[in-house]
Amino acid sequence: MSKRSIILNELSQGLRPLQEGIDWFKTLPLDEQRDVVRELSSYALQARAATEDAAESIARAGVKPTATPAVLISRGPIREKLAKIGNLPEAEMEKSFRILLALLSISDARRRELDCADGCTHPWHNLGNH
Repeated sequence: MSKRSIILNELSQGLRPLQEGIDWFKTLPLDEQRDVVRELSSYALQARAATEDAAESIARAGVKPTATPAVLISRGPIREKLAKIGNLPEAEMEKSFRILLALLSISDARRRELDCADGCTHPWHNLGNH
């Protein structure tokens, strides 16, 4: 796992403070911010994020439901909408980061509960054990 992947998974699992993640994200150049947003989108899809997760993700992220990334994930199909978020204007990147981090947190928690309850070998589910 890359260092960035570890950071994102630790943030989504609450192993790192959210503000630390936001501060880190804001220091990245725009092209890297877009890469991080796309990576979060990919992780959320792998964790089986669903349009039904949108409202809780938006609420957890502390972003207005009228923000562009919030509107996008609320109006599925989610795979299609997540693909668009990485291309949003710079002004939407931090909101996108916050929403997608929450979306990953919700969908991955559900995945761990359903698929990994008896343990698993996913390295990102075992970050707190090293």
